Order: sequence, then C-alpha cells, then structure tokens
Amino acid sequence: MDFKAVDYRTVPAEEVTEAGAVGAKVRWLITKRDGVTEFAMRYFEVTVGGSSPLHNHPYEHEVFILKGKCGITCDGRTEVVGTGGVILVPPDSVHQFKNLGNESLEFLCMIPYTD
Repeated sequence: MDFKAVDYRTVPAEEVTEAGAVGAKVRWLITKRDGVTEFAMRYFEVTVGGSSPLHNHPYEHEVFILKGKCGITCDGRTEVVGTGGVILVPPDSVHQFKNLGNESLEFLCMIPYTD
C-alpha cells in the first residue's frame, strides 16, 4: 500500500443510486484500490430535503457530521445530530440519514470490508 494525501474534492462524487435515495452523493475517499484491507472511508453530501435509502446490512457504520443537520433513523428511533456529531450504526440495523437543515449535509462514513 502506498501513502496517499489528496484533496477530497479531487475524488469524483457519484450519485447514490439505491432505491429510496434522494439527492445523495458519495465520494469513495479510501478504498481497496488504495491497498487498504480493513475499512473504507466515504464522504457523503446530501442536498436539502434529501436522504439516503432506508436500508440495512451486516456491518457497522462510524459517522462524523462535518456540516449540517442530520436526522438519523435507526431501528425506528430518530435522533437529530448537527455539525460535530458522531453516530454509530450497529450491524443489521435498519437506518437512514436525512438532511433536516437548510444547507448541504456533509459527513464522513467509515465501513469495514466484509469479504
């Protein structure tokens, strides 16, 4: 694996295409293509009124809110987390991130590799 240091804005933003996603983009900042084997780091941008899909999977998420107001629903419970907030989504939890503010919601999300 090689050292990597880049401006996140140079990483292409991809539309989140899963059913139920609205106005969400992801930048895959650190992935297997960089030689890492343990986790991926992603940068999400969600437009005002947008959201990720309501979904679940067998691995955890660690999330840090960089900007905005996030409504996080996890297994039917909803919390509102603002800039500087930290979220842990347990494995297999049904969850969704919504932009509840009047500016872009931006957050880092780390996930483990499961294969």
